[in-house]
Amino acid sequence: MWFFARDPVRDFPFELSPEPAEGGPPGPWALHSGRKKATGSPVSIFVYDVKPGAEEQTQVAKAAFKRLKTLRHPNILAYIDGLETDKCLHIVTEAVTPLGVYLKARAQAGGLKEQELSWGLHQIMKALSFLVNDCNLIHNNVCMAAVFVDRAGEWKLGGLDYMYSAQGNGGGPPSKGIPELEQYDPPELADSSGRAVREKWSADMWRLGCLIWEVFNGPLPRAAALRNPGKIPKSLVPHYCELVGANPKMRPNPARFLQNCRAPGGFMNNRFVETNLFLEEIQIKEPAEKQKFFQELSKSLDSFPEDFCRHKVLPQLLTAFEFGNAGAVVLTPLFKVGKFLSAEEYQQKIIPVVVKMFSSTDRAMRIRLLQQMEQFIQYLDEPTVNTQIFPHVVHGFLDTNPAIREQTVKSMLLLAPKLNEANLNMELMKHFARLQAKDEQGPIRCNTTVCLGKIGSYLSASTRHRVLTSAFSRATKDPFAPSRVAGVLGFAATHNLYSVSDCAHKILPVLCGLTVDPEKSVRDQAFKAIRSFLSKLESVSEDPTQLTEVEKDVHAASSPGMGGAAASWAGWAVTGVSSLTSKLIRAHPTATPAETNVPQRPMPEGLPAPAPPTPVPATPVTSSHWETQEEQKDTAEDSSAADRWDDEDWGSLEQEAESVLAQQDDWSTGSQASRVGQTMNPDHKSPESDWSSWEAEGSWEQGWQEPSSQDPPPEGTRPASEYNWGGQEPSDKGDPFASLSARRETGTQPRPDSWGDDNWEGLETESRQVKAELARKKREERRREMEAKRAEKKAAKGPMKLGTRKLD
Repeated sequence: MWFFARDPVRDFPFELSPEPAEGGPPGPWALHSGRKKATGSPVSIFVYDVKPGAEEQTQVAKAAFKRLKTLRHPNILAYIDGLETDKCLHIVTEAVTPLGVYLKARAQAGGLKEQELSWGLHQIMKALSFLVNDCNLIHNNVCMAAVFVDRAGEWKLGGLDYMYSAQGNGGGPPSKGIPELEQYDPPELADSSGRAVREKWSADMWRLGCLIWEVFNGPLPRAAALRNPGKIPKSLVPHYCELVGANPKMRPNPARFLQNCRAPGGFMNNRFVETNLFLEEIQIKEPAEKQKFFQELSKSLDSFPEDFCRHKVLPQLLTAFEFGNAGAVVLTPLFKVGKFLSAEEYQQKIIPVVVKMFSSTDRAMRIRLLQQMEQFIQYLDEPTVNTQIFPHVVHGFLDTNPAIREQTVKSMLLLAPKLNEANLNMELMKHFARLQAKDEQGPIRCNTTVCLGKIGSYLSASTRHRVLTSAFSRATKDPFAPSRVAGVLGFAATHNLYSVSDCAHKILPVLCGLTVDPEKSVRDQAFKAIRSFLSKLESVSEDPTQLTEVEKDVHAASSPGMGGAAASWAGWAVTGVSSLTSKLIRAHPTATPAETNVPQRPMPEGLPAPAPPTPVPATPVTSSHWETQEEQKDTAEDSSAADRWDDEDWGSLEQEAESVLAQQDDWSTGSQASRVGQTMNPDHKSPESDWSSWEAEGSWEQGWQEPSSQDPPPEGTRPASEYNWGGQEPSDKGDPFASLSARRETGTQPRPDSWGDDNWEGLETESRQVKAELARKKREERRREMEAKRAEKKAAKGPMKLGTRKLD
C-alpha cells in the first residue's frame, strides 16, 4: 500500500498571486497579494524561500515570524495565519500596501493632506512607544520599508526582522547586511569606543526622524540631508530636530515626543487626529459624549479621506446604532459616508440598518429618515418598500406633530413610484383625503395637494377619475391661499388626464369661480389655467378627430412618463411652502388657518352682506365622497372640540354633540329639520364614528357617508321650508335661499374654516338661529316645569315633620 504525503502549501487556506507586489520590503521577504479561499477576502502574504547556505538569514526570518505572531497592537501589522515548512515561510496579514507605494499613488491623485500624515506618524509613534515602554523591545528597523498602510489609510509598523530585547537578553542587535537599511542607523553606532551615552530608544528615534524626512521630502539620499528640514511643516520642525540631534541622550522618549506634538498648536493637534482617538476609545465613552461626537462628526466628514470614512467611520456608525443606542444622531453622518459606497456595498451595509430604523418609535429618527430619504430611495426595491417601509411610514400621517405629517407627505413623492396597487390607490389616497379635509395646518393641506398632482400619473385610471378632479376642486375652496393656488396648478399639471367632458362640466366651472378670488396670485393662475383648458376644448371643437389624441392618457394605465409635467410645475410648493410650514409650526403649533383668506362670493346689490360663517373643522372624506361633493354640491361636515389622530377613541366625539349644540353645524343631503333632530338626539351616531368603521375596512367605495336612516325630528319642529329665513315674507318660494339676512349671534366664537361651498354663509347663519331658538325654548320649558314644582310644594298643607328643610 502506498501513502502519499500531503502538500502543506497546496492545503494552505490562502491563495497568493504568482508575482510579488510592487514596492516590497528590501531583504529576503517578498510581498504578495492574496485572498482567503473560503470567503475571497483580500489579504497580504509575506513569503520567504529558504535557501542553502543562508542559515543566519533564515533564523532572522523565523524570529520575525515569531515576533509578528505574538505581538498584538492596533498599530502593528496584524497577523492572521502562517505556514512554516523546510522550504518556505508564509506570513498572512491584513491587506496592506507599502507606504512608499501608497504615497506615490496619492501624490499622483493630488497628494495627502497634512492631517492624514499627522495621523499616520501618530500611529507609528504609538507603536514605538508600545514596543519600547511596554515590551522593552528595540525595533531596530524603522524606515519607509517597514511601514504599511491598510485600506482605511491606517499606518501599520512591520519589518520586525531585526528586533531585539532592550534588556540584553538573547545578545545584541542582529546584523542586517543590507545597505538600504543600514543608512538609517544613527551616527553613534559607528563609534566603536562605546563611550556615547544613550537611552534604549535613542536609535529608534533617530530612525523615526529619517522616516519623517522621507515622508515629506522623498527618499533619503544620505544622512547629511537630515540637516535641511525641507518640506517638513513648521509646527513639526522643532520636534524633528530633537530626533536627529547629535546627542543621543537628548532624543525624547516616544511617549513624550507624542505628547509634545499633541500640545496646543502642535502638528498632531487637529480635528482628524481627535476624531480617530475618539473612535479608538468609543466603547468606553459616556452616552452623552457619543451623542455630541456624532452630532459634530457630519461637519468634518467632507474634509476626511474617503477610505477613512468607508472603512473606519462607517463600521463605528453601524456598531453605534446596532449596540450603542446612538439613535437619530448617526443618520446624518451615516448617509454622508454612504455616498462613498458602491451600489452593492450600500445594499449590504446601509439598507438593512435603514429598514430597521423605520420601525423605530423615536420621532427624531423618523423625521430625519423622511428628510434624507432622497439619499437612499434609489437602493430600495419595491418589495422592501411595500412590506417593510411603507407600513411604518404611514403612521406619520396620523402623528400629532405637524412637522412629521409634512415630511411624510413630501416623502410620498419618492415612495409612490415603488408602491403597489393597494398601497398607492387605496391606502395612500385614504390618508391624503383625510389630510386635505381635516389637517389644521394650511401648508400641510397645500403640500398634500401638490404631492397628489405630482404622483397623479402613477395612479390607476379609475382612481384618477375618482380622485383628482374632486381633490383639486376641494383645494380651490381652501381658506389657505397657497392651497387654492396648488389646486389650480394641480388641474394644469394633470390636464392630460381629464376627458373633454370633465374639462367642460367639472373643471372650468371651478376655475371660473376663482377669477374673483381675493388673492391676486390665485386669480392669475386661474386665468392661465382657464385659457389652457379653453384652448384644449377649442382645438377639439375645430377638429373632432383630435379627440382621441387629446384623451389618450385618460384611460391609460399608470405610467411614470405621464408625470413629466407634474415633475416641474409645483416645486415651489414643496420647497417654499415647506419653509413656511416650519415657520407656522414653530410660531403657532396648534394654529388654524386664518380666516382672512377665505374667498367670499360677491352679493347682489340690495341684499345685506351675510355674517361670516362660524367655521368648523373639516371632516375626513374618501375619494368617493370627493366625487359626490362635486357632482351634488352637498357637504357633510361635523366638528369636534379636538381632533386627536393618535387617540382612536372616536366614541368621545359622539358625547360632545349636546354640549356644543349652539356652536356646531350639522348638514346633510336630507332636510335641515331632520338633521337638527339628529344633533339633539344623544343616541345619534356621528359621521366620525361611521368614518372610523370605514377606516378599519380600508375601502374607498364604502367610505365616509351619511347614515341611510334618520331619526324623526322632535315634536313641534317645523320643516325648514316653513321658517322665515330672514326675508320680508314667509318662505313660500321654491328656493328657501332666495332672501338671506346677515345675522350673527353675539358671543359666537370663530372656529376653523369650513371647506363647504362658497354660497353657504347665509344658510349657516340661519342654522345657528334655528338651533339657538330650539335651545332657548327647551330652557324656557324646563324653567316653567321647575316653577310649577316649587308652587306645588308651597301649596302643600299640614304640619311639617321634624328634620325636614323648609322650602322657599
